[in-house]
Amino acid sequence: MSDQYEYEEEEFNTSFNGQTVLRIVSRLRPYWVMVIAFLGTVAAVSVLEAYFTYLSKRIIDEGIVARSQEALYGLLTTYGLLLVVQAVFVFGFIYLTGLLGERVRYDLRRDMFNHLQKLSLSYYNRTPVGWIMARVTSDSDRVAELVTWGMLDVVWSTLNIATAVYFMTRINFTLAMIVFLIIPIIIVVAVRFQKRIITEYRTVRKINSKITGTYNENITGVRVIKALTREEQNLAEFSGLSGEMYGASYRAAWLSALFLPTVQIISALAVGAVIWYSGATAGMGSISIGGIQAFVTYVIFMIWPVQEMARVFAEMQQAIASGERIFSLIDAQPEIVDRPDAIEVDTLRGDIIFDHVTFYYDDEVDKPVLQDFHLHVRPGETIALVGPTGGGKSTIVNLLCRFFEPKQGKIVINDHDYTQMTQYAIQSRIGMVLQTPHLFSGPIRENIRYGRLDATDDAVEAAAEVAGAHEFITTLEKGYDTEVGEGGVLLSTGQKQLISLARAVLAQPDIFIMDEATSSVDTLTEALIQQGMDALMEGRTSFVIAHRLSTIRNASRILVIENGRIAEMGSHTALLRQNGHYYRLYTQQFREEMEAEIDPWSENGEKTVEIGPLPLGKPEMALGD
Repeated sequence: MSDQYEYEEEEFNTSFNGQTVLRIVSRLRPYWVMVIAFLGTVAAVSVLEAYFTYLSKRIIDEGIVARSQEALYGLLTTYGLLLVVQAVFVFGFIYLTGLLGERVRYDLRRDMFNHLQKLSLSYYNRTPVGWIMARVTSDSDRVAELVTWGMLDVVWSTLNIATAVYFMTRINFTLAMIVFLIIPIIIVVAVRFQKRIITEYRTVRKINSKITGTYNENITGVRVIKALTREEQNLAEFSGLSGEMYGASYRAAWLSALFLPTVQIISALAVGAVIWYSGATAGMGSISIGGIQAFVTYVIFMIWPVQEMARVFAEMQQAIASGERIFSLIDAQPEIVDRPDAIEVDTLRGDIIFDHVTFYYDDEVDKPVLQDFHLHVRPGETIALVGPTGGGKSTIVNLLCRFFEPKQGKIVINDHDYTQMTQYAIQSRIGMVLQTPHLFSGPIRENIRYGRLDATDDAVEAAAEVAGAHEFITTLEKGYDTEVGEGGVLLSTGQKQLISLARAVLAQPDIFIMDEATSSVDTLTEALIQQGMDALMEGRTSFVIAHRLSTIRNASRILVIENGRIAEMGSHTALLRQNGHYYRLYTQQFREEMEAEIDPWSENGEKTVEIGPLPLGKPEMALGD
């Protein structure tokens, strides 16, 4: 199951993407005043920390060694006051860091969500839900952490090193030069570790997307999993993914852990050199006791920032990998875009013409889904589409909704090439009820109102009555305020269909599309849906993709779609008289329905009922009248 995500993940193989880092940092631009205040408070805390060590030197040399109570009390008072000042600055940078992190996290998720609304349906066809969810959740968290707490640690560490160097040169320049020798060595070590760490963290992010997708599939498909007892196999597949992620995470953590002790060993050599040199020159009076204590403290003071920067560096690798994937989503271009001169229209009521349309989903596939397809639909007609799976029925309505656009030919609605109109002008005036209706978490009332957000409660209930949903809704304990659950899981398929139909009724679309909406409901619910459909289709152009042919007997025209072309076209009665493909489909389905109502098996296991083909001369028998 998880293999399907393999080809969906982009591969990012650069050793270090500076452009990605700049784009991540640019997320702070709207909050530059807050950033300046944040950097100022961090700088103040860092400088004060370094100055406290220098004050400790003075306390030892000028107060304790010199036995001066006045100097000792004065220095201790200064130390205490500066501690209070530092506490204020610490509160400031913690507050600002948290606030900045939430702002950046919000902006990233908002931008991704808004961009996802603009992307074409084809993007969702080829991109797993798990991939998208990982970008919006964990990846945005990592980026936000980098530009806040990560930046705080970098600034704090850099200033700590800089101030330590400054005070060390003031205490003893020669010793300071000895310590400086470790800095180039640490840089070389960091560069050597960089490539391997970032590679492993990119692998971690890639596998995390697969795991998120697998979670999503297993949760949404739990009924199928339990029905087919797939728990053990799914657990084995998930264990394989988890094992891959563990391996990559272990290697990344091992490299990061190895980085820290390597830096510590190098720093320990510097401390040893300072102590040796101080001991060798102590008799010469080149450095005081307080100076030696301060110098060793400053060297240790430099080790901790280097360790913090090593940690931040490891986290930065993860954030860069996350940022690359976030920006790959934000940079994705919709395939369907409005022209600069696109127009708004007041209505779509008018002729609809598929003018020699050819369409294919994949440019590399030679066989088009629709080939030179031509159809002229007049206002108010009901067009039923039937035929084998894969023939092109759903493609026709997807093109009509402009979820996709023709590769050749054009679609004209109300005398306008529909590519000259905005997508909103088209899609806001089309109502659709799908085979698998989708409801949103919340009450029934709000799900119906989703079709027109400004509708009153009376309008919502009136739409439900037209759709045939009002009766069952009023039998529920909370009526229209009943929660439907995630995806409508608390309701039956038929109830969800009726609510979906009520939503379409409330929207009052110019064009109505019904995509096999009665294929999964019982006969009674089908009758209710059919009544609602008849009310909604009255006076407006409608397209019905039918699984149960009994629902389209009154259509203006029935189109039999085979291999992307119109194989047969006509009314229900006319097509039955042709004794063609539609006749065979209808009689076969009629026979299956009759056999389902009459027990076809005798006690000895042999069929006792046979239903022959319908008589050609009496199509009214097929109508069931």
